[in-house]
Amino acid sequence: MRILCTNDDGINAPGLTTIEQIARELSDDVWVVAPEHDQSGVSHSLSLNDPLRLREVGPRHFAVKGTPTDCVIMGSRHILGKKGPDLVLSGVNRGRNVAEDVVYSGTIAGALEGTMLGLPSFALSQEFSMETGDRPVWETALTFGPQILRRVIDAGIPKNTVVNVNFPACAPEEVAGVLVTRMGKRNLGFLKIVERRDGRGNPYFWIGFEKADAADTPAAGTDLAAIASRCVSVTPLRLDRTDDAFLEVLTTALK
Repeated sequence: MRILCTNDDGINAPGLTTIEQIARELSDDVWVVAPEHDQSGVSHSLSLNDPLRLREVGPRHFAVKGTPTDCVIMGSRHILGKKGPDLVLSGVNRGRNVAEDVVYSGTIAGALEGTMLGLPSFALSQEFSMETGDRPVWETALTFGPQILRRVIDAGIPKNTVVNVNFPACAPEEVAGVLVTRMGKRNLGFLKIVERRDGRGNPYFWIGFEKADAADTPAAGTDLAAIASRCVSVTPLRLDRTDDAFLEVLTTALK
């Protein structure tokens, strides 16, 4: 099995080493094609107005001056040649990708691109806490990742589905289990704009995040609830975003 690994944290991110280690538990034929620089939050961006610069950083290891989407396309359509990948792994992201994160995440987008190209694809993310922010527990992803991937692959992944896996911010022995979940929903009141001043006194802005209200209990069965209970969350996400129920309403309304 030939595996293509990518991420959105960049070619030098420690999580990329972790995803490669997970991949090597499944196969010896592993290739790494990742962004030259951090591409967190770029979602499914595709570079159409800028050239893609490619740099070989080692045997079967390449950096692309582009997005995770660019990397998957470059890897599967150019670098790997006629014998493309059989599996795409994106991650391991530094920080969880749950609930609305999946809309913004470059990690999710890398796996989505693999799915769009007809390849079984996984997005993997390692949550960190205030205590583990500078040193995420990569060992948790490394311990649970290979066995989860094997079992999901054996079960068979639908062609239009990407599998989103999130590991909790605790040591492997503290993980409470593995839960299959649906995508959760947060109160987006945690988003804020931070205004600052440059050396000339001119304003500039950062998009910031406030700590979530501890009183907000995540809905049962969601990725948020799983991570909160120190469980690994496995969420199947579909490419087809059609709202079937509202489609029927619109069909009647627009006759």
